[in-house]
Amino acid sequence: MALPAFAHDAIGKDGLDSAERASRDQILSLQRERLAWSLRHAYENVPFYKAKFDAAGVHPSDFRELSDLSKFPFTVKTDLRDNYPFGMFAVPREKIARIHGSSGTTGKPIVVGYTQADLDMWADVMARSLRAAGVRPGMMVHVAYGYGLFTGGLGAHYGVERLGCTVIPMSGGMTERQVQLLEDFRPDAIMVTPSYMLAILDGFTKAGLDPAQSSLKFGVFGAEPWTNAMRQEIERAFALDATDIYGLSEVIGPGVAQECVETKDGLHIWEDHFLPEVIDPITGEVLPDGEKGELVFTSLTKEAFPIIRYRTRDLTRLLPGTARPGMRRMEKVTGRSDDMIILRGVNVFPTQIEEILMAVEDCSGHYQIELTRTGRMDEMTVHAEIREGRWSEASVEGSSRRILKRIKDTIGVSTRIEMHPPGAIERTATGKAKRVVDKRPKE
Repeated sequence: MALPAFAHDAIGKDGLDSAERASRDQILSLQRERLAWSLRHAYENVPFYKAKFDAAGVHPSDFRELSDLSKFPFTVKTDLRDNYPFGMFAVPREKIARIHGSSGTTGKPIVVGYTQADLDMWADVMARSLRAAGVRPGMMVHVAYGYGLFTGGLGAHYGVERLGCTVIPMSGGMTERQVQLLEDFRPDAIMVTPSYMLAILDGFTKAGLDPAQSSLKFGVFGAEPWTNAMRQEIERAFALDATDIYGLSEVIGPGVAQECVETKDGLHIWEDHFLPEVIDPITGEVLPDGEKGELVFTSLTKEAFPIIRYRTRDLTRLLPGTARPGMRRMEKVTGRSDDMIILRGVNVFPTQIEEILMAVEDCSGHYQIELTRTGRMDEMTVHAEIREGRWSEASVEGSSRRILKRIKDTIGVSTRIEMHPPGAIERTATGKAKRVVDKRPKE
């Protein structure tokens, strides 16, 4: 059963490819064809999916309309770990062109594989994402995502090249070197985690450089939730347009969805390759567009590592397309169901704390949340950092007071605040910032 094709042509004068210009009806028709292929491909070539479908009493032939996808079982992260290393591959190992994986710091790593066709598709959606972010052929792009098994660096790298740009494969870390190359090479765009972009901002300040005078015009930031308040901070400091990119290794890597620079109103999902659903995280029920819940993805074109109804744990909602009308948008992810802190019966997300800190003038964007337990009572301490050049007794006292009040007024919990001098909060050099440190005793 061959993978259904879609008409591809040269980029038009509007800067869009054929899929980006497709109507909603055209996208839905393509999804029905491709989903039928993907379900059968997974069932016939991955023993895990055959067993899972059979146990649920469903078969790929039961699929006729997109709504039928809800009959099929979910895939979760433990399923991938249980099939470590290559049990989820749908093609012989010798057909695998590249392997990526997670760090495995909490157990066996997640291992994902790609055929050459998968890598070509990945480069295409990354190039499409960069175009949507404002990057154009011939520009120079500084890639500060980590290279290696992590999908960020190489995913960005091949997308930059596919678009016809010059790539600077810097990777993460060595902040002083990052600043030097940004000054010396004068790139047009940067791709990096938003938390590390704040570390680069610190580097500019320490070097006595004005970030607003840098050459950067566009920033493509992802790999962790971040708020619009942090977007404004980065845009104001560097005088650039900052957009959000979304992806995860289990689905492809970065390039599943991208915010468009002309609207910055949520991320358009590249629905010709990735089919989204939003479900109630408790019941698993599919929610209608517009309702917030847990994001679920099914791959439509992946050969080596098809993924069926993968529960991402990211919380968002689906909205109609705007800049790309045929493709739905996902609201900016500001939290994960497994990152939610329940503090004395109140749900707290790290991004809520981030938004409050970013609204306090003397605070930098660097913070960490520490959870402890005294007797039967959980306690939360927010470790925040004063901006470079703002440290004083008055700024510490005033910032602490404002943060405590805003957390109490907006979230409804009492916390402790510890203010730290510039540079005291641990920076992340290569990956996602560690926002929560849970020191509560394990049950």
